[in-house]
Amino acid sequence: MADIGCGQGTSTILMAKAFPRSRFVGSDYHEGSIERARQRADAAEVTGRVSFEVASAQAFGGGPYDLVTTFDALHDMGDPLGAARHVLESLADDGTWMIVEPYAGGAVVDNLNPVGRIYYSLSMILCVPGALSQTGGYSLGAQAGEAPIHRLTADAGFTRFRRVAETPFNIVYEAHP
Repeated sequence: MADIGCGQGTSTILMAKAFPRSRFVGSDYHEGSIERARQRADAAEVTGRVSFEVASAQAFGGGPYDLVTTFDALHDMGDPLGAARHVLESLADDGTWMIVEPYAGGAVVDNLNPVGRIYYSLSMILCVPGALSQTGGYSLGAQAGEAPIHRLTADAGFTRFRRVAETPFNIVYEAHP
């Protein structure tokens, strides 16, 4: 399983603890975060099943993977379409891409609530400038919503997409080759 945009490895380590018979590879383009993820994996005693690499979402290694995850990371990528294409290439034929993104409705008015207002503010200050500073020049923003993410996966070549869960803060999607 591959955890793309894993930052300091929290999600990768949690999954490794929950699924002790599985192997995990976390990747992130930020070297300092990967160094910290390796230290945290050592402390959690999962290093035999978890590895971390410095790599962008468009260039992570390994595969074919049964599962690829992006936790609150796709909207921060400068080239989310390139990332989606690479995920598709890295998945097993029956693999799954689990995409967790901030909760967002399809129209601005759907997001005019306390959580949506916070997400719009953070997106303007952090997410969009961060994505636009990367190679690719394309940004989903924190309030992308289901339709743009579905369109992104279809443009990358995925044939199946659906919303599988949601909370007031996040929506979980799955995409299949």
